[in-house]
Amino acid sequence: MAYWLFKTEPGCFSFDDLHNRPQMTEPWDGVRNFQARNFLRDTVVVGDLVLFYHSNIAEPAVVGIAEIVRAGYPDSTARDPQGEHFDPKASAANPIWYLVDVRYRIPFPTPVTLGDIKNNPLLGDMPLVKRSRLSIQPVSDLEWQLILTMGGLPEGIRPL
Repeated sequence: MAYWLFKTEPGCFSFDDLHNRPQMTEPWDGVRNFQARNFLRDTVVVGDLVLFYHSNIAEPAVVGIAEIVRAGYPDSTARDPQGEHFDPKASAANPIWYLVDVRYRIPFPTPVTLGDIKNNPLLGDMPLVKRSRLSIQPVSDLEWQLILTMGGLPEGIRPL
């Protein structure tokens, strides 16, 4: 099992939106960065846990935990000419872009802000702190435990 941080703008798709989906599950589509795509296609697996991060707001923060419930598969939104994630180079034979399905697990009692993360010297090596623009980022075991503690969650969060 691995840990990840997935960034999303809450105006586009929030943690509450995930909670309100049927079975609290949704495809994580629209990723259009090759490194993030490679994570989704090759590395993220069922049972991995995700820090759900709200970005591009006044106070960006980790707001909850989700779980990967379906490993990487082709992102069909890339083939929809009417969709905002359309890529004319993508096809059924050459999908280019991938997604995973995520399920809502638990909200943080206290959101962990970007400022909180930056102010913790033990979290200084996180891609998030190093200004990575990637929407999918790996999280180490130590970083995971620290952020859970900062957010008021027990350390023993396990896959369903």
